[in-house]
Amino acid sequence: MKKEISLGMSIIPIVALIAAAAMSIFVWKAGMHIPLLIGVIAAVLIALRVGWSWQEVEQMMVKGVGRALPAIFILMIIGIIVGTWIASGVIPTMIYYGVSLISPSLFVPLVALVTGIVSITLGSSFTSIATIGLAFMAIGEGLGFAPGLVAGAVISGAYFGDKLSPLSDTTNIAPAMAETDLFSHIKHMLWDTLPAFFIAIVLYWFVGTSELAASAVSTASIDLIKRGLSEVFVTHPLLLLMPVFTIFLMMRRVPAIPALAIVGFLGAVLAVVIQGMSVASVVQAMTNGFSVESGVKEVDSLLNRGGLMSMLGTISLLVIATALGGVLEETGSFEAMTKSMLANVRGAGSLISTTIFSTFVVAFASGAQFLAIILPARTFVGKYKEMNIDTKNLSRCVEAAGTVGINLVPWSVPIVFAVGMLGVSPGEFIPYAFFVILVPLINLLFGFTGWTISKKDYKANEIQGKSEVSL
Repeated sequence: MKKEISLGMSIIPIVALIAAAAMSIFVWKAGMHIPLLIGVIAAVLIALRVGWSWQEVEQMMVKGVGRALPAIFILMIIGIIVGTWIASGVIPTMIYYGVSLISPSLFVPLVALVTGIVSITLGSSFTSIATIGLAFMAIGEGLGFAPGLVAGAVISGAYFGDKLSPLSDTTNIAPAMAETDLFSHIKHMLWDTLPAFFIAIVLYWFVGTSELAASAVSTASIDLIKRGLSEVFVTHPLLLLMPVFTIFLMMRRVPAIPALAIVGFLGAVLAVVIQGMSVASVVQAMTNGFSVESGVKEVDSLLNRGGLMSMLGTISLLVIATALGGVLEETGSFEAMTKSMLANVRGAGSLISTTIFSTFVVAFASGAQFLAIILPARTFVGKYKEMNIDTKNLSRCVEAAGTVGINLVPWSVPIVFAVGMLGVSPGEFIPYAFFVILVPLINLLFGFTGWTISKKDYKANEIQGKSEVSL
């Protein structure tokens, strides 16, 4: 006989995870794998304690990991793309022309804006970070900007685009779980996304200009990077057609995995044809990442990366996180937590704040975007309908915290991926991720003021629907 999990028992795995995460980040310096495993162990012990069998718990973990399989394949292909796009000269060409053409005074806001445009057309924050984001990190270093500031602008742009793109998986999942339609969801998100991004752009201009005034731009370092790139790679504007072709594939609605596989393979072909690499060297770059000794430290540190193997750390983190989420969901732990939260909901303001808070709870507990969106949306949809508050408000909230706000969690999968790609610690760039910080705050403001909170009479619609059926 299975017992119902109490609120006290439900929070034990999350408390264990957060405590272990704090120790791992600040004391052990050992990453998030062990803290997540500690969370899994605590969740499993609670499940066994209330009457679930080991076989049932094992199936919960398998079911949770199963949801992450598409993301796992995408991560592996992105690792291959980074390796082949560097080997082919595509990313080096972006860097070469970027340091030549971009005005230092406008560089930081342009990083956010251009990354946002790329992300909204690709529908993938990860792909934009791994390609144009990586190029911007090199350009920023050449211009003398702090890596944390540039990385914060890249993250802001990437998740601005990911949040609004109809091609994004999270942008499709949120309205589906909240029982609203995609384009109503996107239109409703303009109210929080555009103001937050505009304020972020202004802040990037202000901070970037201040940093530029404090330190002179070194043309010598820019020339050194350009010379190092031109000695190792053939750089040509035509290589920039590769990201254009990628955008074309996404706009033609080619599914993400085949589209990314195509551009990864084309990068490998270009590495052989344009750069004269051997097939064996290209396969090694696809597997273990690109490797070169140009004699220029800045060039080597930014371009010696990529490959399928570089993604294994992020993938293993995603597997553990979704296994934990599977146990917490199936055993009713999340339901126990949200029940107590819903009991105190009295109006739109408290409902919106409770939705955002619970989404952050899932984000802190699992570090996985999909879970942070799916679980609160599925839990709260009934309450929104009961209170006649349009569920597109729910989908906007879970996107605000689950797609964007999760980047405030240092051990989340998006942050671990960004750290691996950009080579900057979370503590350095999270304070500069202005868009990420502003979006949840704006949603809280909307909730308590009532601005943009749409109402919908679900009971009347239900009665009307029944009448039409009877006719």
